[in-house]
Amino acid sequence: MAALMGPQGHLVNGLLLSVSILALWLPRCSQASLSIQKIPEMPQKNQDLLLSLHGVPSTFQDVTWYLGETTDGGTRLFTYIPELPRPQRDGEAMGQRDMVGFRNGSLLLRHAQPSDSGVYHVALAVNTAWTMRAKAHVQVAEAPTEPTTVHVPINAGVVAAAIVGPLAVGSLLIGGLAYLLVTRGWRDQSSRMPATEKPELRPSNDARDSNVYEVMPSPVLLLAPVSSPGLLTPASPPLPEPEPQPEPQHYQDLLNPDPAPYCQLVPTA
Repeated sequence: MAALMGPQGHLVNGLLLSVSILALWLPRCSQASLSIQKIPEMPQKNQDLLLSLHGVPSTFQDVTWYLGETTDGGTRLFTYIPELPRPQRDGEAMGQRDMVGFRNGSLLLRHAQPSDSGVYHVALAVNTAWTMRAKAHVQVAEAPTEPTTVHVPINAGVVAAAIVGPLAVGSLLIGGLAYLLVTRGWRDQSSRMPATEKPELRPSNDARDSNVYEVMPSPVLLLAPVSSPGLLTPASPPLPEPEPQPEPQHYQDLLNPDPAPYCQLVPTA
């Protein structure tokens, strides 16, 4: 085709160039104006996650969410069509997830799990010729955050030490007092026992002095002749020989009985 010449040809060429530039600029502009905000930024397990859209026009035909590296039927979560009585239509990638779409194009994921991590794509169709797109990477943490893991064990250890410490000290004090009381009672009992038995085991000097006169030998033994040369008699002055005493009368009567009384007992004829 021959190039258009003249003023009209230059005008047509300028319009075609403007349309081409606008066609190339619109997708880039739509891609840059639509964004996703994660609330919270770093979700935890079993926590609700909101993917809020910013830069959404006042009216649009539908919005579709995807989970994965590509945007096709196998990765589609749901499509939200505001004009329908039931605006949400779930896709193959929804599975058992609890997701809700809103009229502003945002997505709410309830009870997020680590398996929900990945790249989330959104395609918002303003009209048949204009589709706005955005994506965001989501990572759902399995373990709790670092402050929780650090402070909880420390607080638990401090509380345990505060409870167990005084109990241990009190137990030691009670045990020590009981030991001292038992030891002191045993010592007192031991000191009292010899005092009560001492007079029985070891008689005093007064007792020995009082028994001297009881064990003194009889004077008759002192006068007995010594039969064995090995025995020693106590040194004492010789006693005077006793004078012979007359025998008592009753001994004489026994040796020489009087026949008269017996004769008195014989009956007379």
